[in-house]
Order: sequence, then structure tokens, then C-alpha cells
Amino acid sequence: MNYKKLIVDSGLRMLNSGYTVGTWGNISVRDQEKNLVYLTPSGMDYSKIIEEDVVVCDLDGNTVEGTRKPTIETLLHLGVYKARPEVNAIVHTHPIYSTVFSCAGEDIPSVIDEAAQTLGGIVKTAPYALPGSQELADNCVRALGDKANACLLMSHGAVCLGETMEAAFKVSTVLEVTAQIYYMVRSMGKECIKISDENIAAMEYFVKNIYGQR
Repeated sequence: MNYKKLIVDSGLRMLNSGYTVGTWGNISVRDQEKNLVYLTPSGMDYSKIIEEDVVVCDLDGNTVEGTRKPTIETLLHLGVYKARPEVNAIVHTHPIYSTVFSCAGEDIPSVIDEAAQTLGGIVKTAPYALPGSQELADNCVRALGDKANACLLMSHGAVCLGETMEAAFKVSTVLEVTAQIYYMVRSMGKECIKISDENIAAMEYFVKNIYGQR
């Protein structure tokens, strides 16, 4: 697989999704065979990034290939990969509705079926820490735990995970749709009726073992 092309294409996809603007957010993918991580470069316009701009590093953060500075959130990406061996792609977005809840320091519960099937439980908001800091990386890893596929960074944005890049983008989309629905129900002066843990577990099993083509 051409991981550099995947990063370039994914940067354009994130920009065109409306989940970020300018140079905000960042993306990475892990090559499981070589245990290398491919990252977006720091502060570069996604519409102008080419394959030569992608930075490749090991899990200790040592640059293996590339001349650009990697994303400021490299510590966060590497921390997640170390903690979650099943994860091979991370998309850090700045979506509006999800970030609204992060600014309020609120978690987003599973209030729709798609969230129950995709997000891995409650999407927690990690305590605030400065961008690029080890503290932010540690807070993110704790908020994700060993199961969640997304978390919010207080007053900052969202971090979405997947076994593949496609899966990570699906998580980012479902998270923002869930946040918007949750926000709108709350705006009605109502409280969402949360899906039970039992039904969440049933839907997770359904998606992994029954739904779709095999």
C-alpha cells in the first residue's frame, strides 16, 4: 500500500468534509508490518501537501523518512498507537457540533443506533491540555480507554480511530452526526433517551458478526 498517497488523499477528504479548516487537524496511518507511522506535516495546507511532504517515524518518534516537521500532535498519535494495537489510522478533526460539547466539557452518549454500533460507547471529553503536549496525549489515551473509537479534546476537537482509514473516517462522521442530533434534542428542552448498555453490546455484536456481506 502507498501510505503516503493515503495520507495526502485523506487530508483532502478531511478538508472537503467540512470537519476542519485551513491547516487544522491532523492524520496518521500505521504500517503494521514495519511498525512505522505516516503523519501529515505541521501547518501545511491540505490542498497543497504532496507525498514528499509526508513524515514517516517509528513509535518512539524518530523520523525515518521526510524533511518536514510532523504534525504538532505526533505525541498524541504515537500514544494512541502504543495503547491500542488494533488501531491503524487516526483522524483528528475540528468539527463544529462535537467541539461544542468539548467546550462544555461534556461527554456524548450513544443516543442513536449508528453511534452504538460504531463509537464504542460513550465519547468522553479529555481534560484540557496545551496542543502538542505530552499531557494532551496522555489525556487523550485515558479518555479513549481500551474500547472507545473516539474522544473529544476539551475546547479543541475530536480524535477518531479505526482499524483502517475508512473506518476512522466513518467514526468521525458518525460522531459529528450524533453530536448534532444530541445538540438539537437538547435545544428542544428535552433529554435524549440513551440506549442501554445491553442493547449497545447487542448492536456491536451485530455489526461485527452479522451485518453486511461476508
